[in-house]
Amino acid sequence: MAKTVQGIRGMNDVLPAEAQRWAFFEDVIARWVRAYGYGEIRMPILERTELFVRSIGEVTDIVEKEMYTFTDELNGEQLTLRPEGTASCVRAVIEHNLLYPGPQRLWYRGPMFRHERPQKGRYRQFHQVGVEALGFAGPDIDAEHVLMCARLWRELGLDGIRLELNSLGSAEARSRYRSKLVAYLEKHASDLDEDSRRRMHSNPLRVLDSKNPALQPLIEAAPRLADDLDEVSASAFAHLQTSLRDAGIDFLVNPRLVRGLDYYNGTVFEWVTDQLGAQGTVCAGGRYDGLVEQVGGKPTPACGFAMGVERLLALMVDEAVAAVVPDAYVVHQGDAASRLAEQVAERMRDAGLSVVLHCGGGSFKSQMKKADASGARFAVILGDDEVQAGQVSVKAMREAKPQLRVSLADANELIKTR
Repeated sequence: MAKTVQGIRGMNDVLPAEAQRWAFFEDVIARWVRAYGYGEIRMPILERTELFVRSIGEVTDIVEKEMYTFTDELNGEQLTLRPEGTASCVRAVIEHNLLYPGPQRLWYRGPMFRHERPQKGRYRQFHQVGVEALGFAGPDIDAEHVLMCARLWRELGLDGIRLELNSLGSAEARSRYRSKLVAYLEKHASDLDEDSRRRMHSNPLRVLDSKNPALQPLIEAAPRLADDLDEVSASAFAHLQTSLRDAGIDFLVNPRLVRGLDYYNGTVFEWVTDQLGAQGTVCAGGRYDGLVEQVGGKPTPACGFAMGVERLLALMVDEAVAAVVPDAYVVHQGDAASRLAEQVAERMRDAGLSVVLHCGGGSFKSQMKKADASGARFAVILGDDEVQAGQVSVKAMREAKPQLRVSLADANELIKTR
């Protein structure tokens, strides 16, 4: 007997029971983005590797260690399964000239791929919902994004998610700060771990994001970017904080929040929780005003955020999500009834009902057991007597009501009314 083929580690199946939770989440998301006027965009999962190297940064963990990259044997191109959605979205906006009519509010959903060590909340194929606003320069759009997230947590019934903010400033401000930070890190190079020493000159801001507990005192004593913040960024950051206070949104300014992608500038934010262990960030984003030009478009202000679907679903485990059950289960016994059952089920579906038609034969008793196990609210029964009378019998499965024999039209109305 052949050995069973297993799924790839870190790439998970979503089974029917769990898929109900996914469907509930996706329905909430679709209503939520529509309420803010965002239009959906769908990008391919495969892009040229150059797109991510150019946008995310050559010395980021994602590009250096985590991307699924291969050479297309037909033309020799380097291709990559997308590790995040913003770069793909920006590429599509430029390629299809979507900014010609004016600023765009866009959103997307789908799988992303990173070759990481699988653990709870961190998978090699994971799913994100992303929101991007391109062509908006003011801090009011930053505030909108934070308020969107706060509304979503309420609609999903999620508690214990807190907001952290920071500003990375302009490129010029970061350059001044980078020089100070490198000088500080060089002075303490012997105290750094191997990963931080490697990043000290190539991407020093990422040292501030180290999760190594031994480095936290050194990081805490490092120079602060806020001291070198340019006036425009400082003003925008203050405006955002005022808007959030006016809206009653609690937040913490975290001067060590830098984000892991090189394209960020200005305001950045993360929504974090203590309920998922090490993988505490459930949603993150900020401004990336230079990315459109970096990918080949005209200079365009932009900002956005993305959330991890699996992480949010893990927080929803204790939330009640109504099971998807059929309105009716059609039971049939006898040759004439079996031939008619398919038509009956289709006419019930025409009336807007969800219907499971019994397949595979079996006794009346065994079919009724399956009707009960399906969770259906009603069993619609077809036998020789019903066929001759041109009617169906309707049995309530979840309440004590008498079984009725009625016309199919009356049966549909009865089920819909109850």
